[in-house]
Amino acid sequence: MRKKFLAGLLVAAMVASMTACGSDPTANNNSSSDKNSDSGKKKVGISMPTKSLERWNRDGSYLEEQFKKEGYDVEITYSDNDTDQQVNDIQNMISDNVDILVVAAIDGDTLSTVLADAKDQNIPVVSYDRLIMNTDAISYYVSFDNYKVGQLQGQYIIDTLKLDGSKKKYNMEVTAGDPADNNATFFYNGAMDTLKKYIDDGTVKIVSKQQDFESVATPQWSTDEALNRMQNILSSYYADGKNQLDIALCSNDSTALGVTQAIESDYAGKNTPLITGQDGDVANLKNILDGKQAMTVYKAVANEAVVTLKLVKSVLDGNTPDESLTKEFDCECSYDTDSYDNGTGKIPSYLLTPEVITKDNYKEKLVDTGYYKEGSDGYLQAIE
Repeated sequence: MRKKFLAGLLVAAMVASMTACGSDPTANNNSSSDKNSDSGKKKVGISMPTKSLERWNRDGSYLEEQFKKEGYDVEITYSDNDTDQQVNDIQNMISDNVDILVVAAIDGDTLSTVLADAKDQNIPVVSYDRLIMNTDAISYYVSFDNYKVGQLQGQYIIDTLKLDGSKKKYNMEVTAGDPADNNATFFYNGAMDTLKKYIDDGTVKIVSKQQDFESVATPQWSTDEALNRMQNILSSYYADGKNQLDIALCSNDSTALGVTQAIESDYAGKNTPLITGQDGDVANLKNILDGKQAMTVYKAVANEAVVTLKLVKSVLDGNTPDESLTKEFDCECSYDTDSYDNGTGKIPSYLLTPEVITKDNYKEKLVDTGYYKEGSDGYLQAIE
């Protein structure tokens, strides 16, 4: 059952509304309340993938700030998209006797051994944003409705180009995300399922025939990888002027940035293709205002951090969080026990609702809510 609440409150206001915490809930995690840092405070270990993507800088900053404001000691690491480094970082946090781990995995399949160590030490693990696979050490998952992200992208294309009943045919190319990121297939499937009937009836044609996820995936969500692949597609299928590229379905903003650069440098057509994205990165918001990118799906990571904080506090307070916890959130969030199976079972999940951002609504959704501010040049800047 989905609980709906007001979205978009300032981070400071949301943090101020939170209460204090205690100890851990489950039978396997009984002793985590006995482990304290040298300061006597509970210690939260946060493992982020990298600082090279704007998105993870925002997540890490929000999480660290909010946990510290609530009186926790925080140990936070960024692992430079190096899976071995992330394993070492988590192992060090276990050795430092953290009371709980919040982990955004670089590769969801590489952490089972180190997280088994966490479980042996009775340290609960929250899988943050990306589901960690093939380990029974995961207590909860916090993310956005990842399938919905793709649906929003697909529906935007349908509505903007008026595909229902259209006699016009449109050419589309697809750029998906990192195959090591479990979320990437949800984004891809959400969009492709939404567009399926238009692809099947020929209204939308993928000229390159690169359509299955493996063919369109982008390792590490790399802008350069997306740029190079789109340049190859443009030179192979769109260079002679016979084909017009109408749609570039991109799963996120870092890939959309590379695709946009390729179109600007290598596309021979006179039209501006409709480019989708996700995350609300500053460079992409600039492109949206400049008419180069049509939309992005924004995930308010400040709200994701708030949900994570409330969840962690409940766990450390000796509770077993369930759907009732959503009543404490000042954002739209659902409790889901069916959708996310990490290979060892279905993981209880708290899923926030993403929003479409365009040139027409960015002030209402991003500026008025306090997530971004307008600079003197008219472009948006993230509020730190």
